[in-house]
Amino acid sequence: MSNIPNYEVPGEMRDFAEKSVEQARKAFDSFISAARRTADTVQGSADIARTNAQDVSSRGFEYAEQNVNAAFDLAQKLVRSRDIQEAMQHQAEFVRSQFAAIQAQAKEFSGIAQSAMQQGAERAKSAMQEGADNTRKAFEQGLSSAQQTADDAKAAAEKATH
Repeated sequence: MSNIPNYEVPGEMRDFAEKSVEQARKAFDSFISAARRTADTVQGSADIARTNAQDVSSRGFEYAEQNVNAAFDLAQKLVRSRDIQEAMQHQAEFVRSQFAAIQAQAKEFSGIAQSAMQQGAERAKSAMQEGADNTRKAFEQGLSSAQQTADDAKAAAEKATH
């Protein structure tokens, strides 16, 4: 069996590292709050597009927040580790859990994107169908008016020749 040296991390070093992790977490929380406010400000005006953009944006921020919080949690576990073996165990657990989390996030995000595209396509199809219907009706009305004008002109010509 491999003989790994047992190196004790000094308490002062762990305290300093823990404070650094907390400061970084607070800075990230401020950043994510500002980013959310900015994202809310630039949302589009179309109802379906806006709803989908908000959903994607919200989920993206939630994913980012989950992933960064997991990294901060790992950092805290690492600074509290008493030896290299414990730190390596924390790192391995983190990699396994993040791989699973990222797979789930990608699958969910893909579903959201697919739904948004489908809704957009349905909306476009509906708008195009409505436009085609309106064009057809206008053409029929124009044709009917032209036919009526032609009939009136023919009747007037016949009346003038008699």
